[in-house]
Order: sequence, then C-alpha cells, then structure tokens
Amino acid sequence: MPQKGGSLRLNILTLNIHKGFTSFNRRFMLPDLREAIRGTGADLVLLQEVTGSQLLHGTPPDGWPTASHLAFLADSVWPQYAYGRNAVYPEGDHGNAVLSRFPIHRVHNRDISTPGSEKRGVLHCEIALPDDRPPLQVMCIHLGLRAAQRRAQLAQLCELIAALPPASPLVVGGDFNDWQQYATRKLQQCANLKEVFSQHAGRPARTFPAWLPLLRLDRLYVRNAAFSRPLSLPRQPWSQLSDHAPLAVEIQL
Repeated sequence: MPQKGGSLRLNILTLNIHKGFTSFNRRFMLPDLREAIRGTGADLVLLQEVTGSQLLHGTPPDGWPTASHLAFLADSVWPQYAYGRNAVYPEGDHGNAVLSRFPIHRVHNRDISTPGSEKRGVLHCEIALPDDRPPLQVMCIHLGLRAAQRRAQLAQLCELIAALPPASPLVVGGDFNDWQQYATRKLQQCANLKEVFSQHAGRPARTFPAWLPLLRLDRLYVRNAAFSRPLSLPRQPWSQLSDHAPLAVEIQL
C-alpha cells in the first residue's frame, strides 16, 4: 500500500499448495490453506500445483469447493487472478497461479518443458500499480526435478526476463526444486536478480518438507525494488497444510 514519501509497500507470498492436499495426499486442506494465506495479508500470492480442473470419481473430499480451486482461493480478497496450465492428464490439469489485489493487465503462460519430462511453465503477469507507477512484472515458476531440466528451464527464464523493460520492477518466485542453489547464481548473472532471503541470511530459506524443512527449494527474487526483506511466518499451521512451507517478503517500490 502507498506509504509516506510516495513509496509503495507490497507483501508477497509464494507457496506450492500440492493441489490442496497434505503430504502423501492424506487430507484435503484447501479451505484451511485459504484461511492461512488470507491471514498473511499478502498483496500478491504466487502459487504452484494449483488444480485447474479435476474429474472426481465418487464422493469428493470434505471441503472440496463447488467453484474452481483458484476462484475459491481468491474469493473476495484478491479480485484479480490468473492461471497457467502446465500438466494435463485424463482426469484434469494443474499449474501455476497468481492472486493480486491490483489489476492484472497482461498474462502470458510460457511452456518451458524439456523433451521427455513433466510439463513446466512460467506464468508471467503484468500488474498495474497505483499513481502511474511502472507496472510490476511478476513471474511464477515451477522448475523440474532433474538438474539438466532446471538448467535448460532457467536459460529460457533468462530469455523471458531479457525481453522485459530493464527499469521495470520484477518479482520471480516459486518452487525451483534447486537444492544446489544454481538458480540464484544463474539469475544474478543473467538478470541481476537478488534472492531476498539470501540477501539477508546468506542463503535461501529451508522450505521442504514442511513439517521439518531441510531443503531450500522455494525462492523469491526481486529486481528494481528500493527495499526488500523477508517476513517471518510461524511454523503452524503451515506444516500441516502442504508438503512445502511458504515464503513471504516485503518489497518497496
């Protein structure tokens, strides 16, 4: 929201929601996830593994919404939202999503899959900001499980970023599946992106598995922000809602 001196402060959250299920698909937790995400007060939410459509056989799990999962999550809190379908299978599809308190003017879902691997994508949204500020470029991403896939996908991401206006503020976030921290070095080199948690703690945050985070898989990168800092989130209830823990940051433009 606008601050004194004309700055704009934004809270941003990223989370792999595992299609609304806990680890090993034991329980459907989408209603609880919605309440937890709302409780962060995030202005922008970057989500991975969001169910786009699902053909259910038999009785749906308790809490299964009648609306689409994305519309259910956004509800009245985030009036703007976008979905990028990645994986398609006989019973439905899932992909990345962005929820926004601000207007989303442009949406582009870029397929960055590599041959013979699972489908992956970058959901690119251009967010209109108040007071004639330059639009905020937001990229929500979910990279592959193998190192060779991630390197090829990051090269494509660098190409996408190179096509953006150099002075535009940019946020790139999501599940990078990158426990070796190659992405941070690559994005710093090719696009001058800074990983917010690394800037403050020397390395990315631990996010996986949510109940005992050991691996640093999820990231939030920024460019052309006047200020950025990590935001602390409690372990509960997040450790019971998905297999990934969320990340939250504050930026000022």
